[in-house]
Amino acid sequence: MPKSRIRKKADFTPPPAAKQATAIRLTNRSWVAPVMLALFLIGLAWIVIFYVTDGDLPVKSFGNLNIVVGFGFIAAGFGVSTQWK
Repeated sequence: MPKSRIRKKADFTPPPAAKQATAIRLTNRSWVAPVMLALFLIGLAWIVIFYVTDGDLPVKSFGNLNIVVGFGFIAAGFGVSTQWK
């Protein structure tokens, strides 16, 4: 039985570029991680101080709303984390 002929393929040449590729400029987001961690830690510290001092220290007039303020800082940290790339 005869063998089939092997065809040689031409080397790939890329098509000429119609326009120059534009450089993608990424914004500098180096502030996101420190701000996010700071908000997490402030919220955690606020809640811990509230419990350790029996509600006297962060803001005594807030009462149990100090917990809401602490979780507000933590939620703000999660909000900032959406900007992290």
